[in-house]
Amino acid sequence: MKLAIISDIHDNLANLEKCLKWCNDNKVEKVICCGDVCNIETIGFLSANFGREIFLVRGNTELYYDEELTDFANINFLGRTGIINIKGSAIGVCHEPFWIDQLVEEDKPVFIFCGHTHKPWIEDRHGVKIINPGTLGAVFQKATFAYWDVEKGDLELKLLENI
Repeated sequence: MKLAIISDIHDNLANLEKCLKWCNDNKVEKVICCGDVCNIETIGFLSANFGREIFLVRGNTELYYDEELTDFANINFLGRTGIINIKGSAIGVCHEPFWIDQLVEEDKPVFIFCGHTHKPWIEDRHGVKIINPGTLGAVFQKATFAYWDVEKGDLELKLLENI
């Protein structure tokens, strides 16, 4: 299974389109979005241009109502934080990093994906791999996202300008 992890789009449709084209060309099966998509039109673009399952958490700058997300059949909205199951492993998802310790304590995930800082990084904390894919919107940093090939165990940060 191949996944893309995106965050902090901030309505940058050009970067989102380039990323989703790469995802579709590389047979990505699911997208995890760590929030700050921003408006409902960008959610609609994401849903329409990636027809497979999208896991989404709410960021701190969203401009839509949670109820509007029910219009998109392929979006699995997790609220502020959530745990998903990928190939038998618990995966935590949040926007702000201050949720990480709570997810570790309560849910014991193997990975946690988060956003908010716009800076891409990978670290091990409390025996959990924490991954921030950076900002797809290229706000304060170059546009980045993460790619995870679950079967191969490959997890990498990708610079959008290099794909």
